Amino acid sequence: MNKTIVEDWEFIITVTSAKPCRMGYEVGDTFYCKYECPSGFCPKTMAVLHSYCEVARGGGDYQLLGGNAKNEINFGCADGTVQFNLVAKKINL
Repeated sequence: MNKTIVEDWEFIITVTSAKPCRMGYEVGDTFYCKYECPSGFCPKTMAVLHSYCEVARGGGDYQLLGGNAKNEINFGCADGTVQFNLVAKKINL
């Protein structure tokens, strides 16, 4: 594999509440990614996460979507059993 694009955003996804789920998430579990899918992240919820990551990459503001700040938003999993907090960070290259 030869990646030719240097990613300029990183994302931190943290479990903030969890009921029993197939992935076995617990409060405090944290995932990190840039463009790739985070290792161990729920495949059903990846579509939701990807959409929010694209908002940040496009210069959007999570507050317009109900977020806590321009770069931070809470969202639920596809099954409604887990809540996540997403923080987008611009990387200064």
